[in-house]
Amino acid sequence: MKAQFKRGIVELCVLSELAIEDMYGYLVINNISKYLDVNENTIYPILRRLTKEDYFTTYLKESPKGAARKYYKMTKKGFNYYITLRDEWDEFIGGVYEILNKGGKKSEEIFKRFRKRTD
Repeated sequence: MKAQFKRGIVELCVLSELAIEDMYGYLVINNISKYLDVNENTIYPILRRLTKEDYFTTYLKESPKGAARKYYKMTKKGFNYYITLRDEWDEFIGGVYEILNKGGKKSEEIFKRFRKRTD
């Protein structure tokens, strides 16, 4: 997947996670990495940039295991940004699916139509 395309999607995923609840960086990484191939080198720069742009604030919270953790909290500005991006994403992905699904929704259907057309 192209790096720039992936960065935009991962940013939306970070915003989505923090729209649900405040989280520390490692938890954001862990949650997203269940579905996408990401690591701290991808997520922490996004968290820093979005904090610098006032979409998040941070605070320290004691951890039952070791040092205090830095939590990220979405601001109202961040939530509005998230909703805007989410609306744009929904419109974009809806159009993409309309195009992709013209030939069928399952690989077998697509291959069947292609073979029929090319035989």
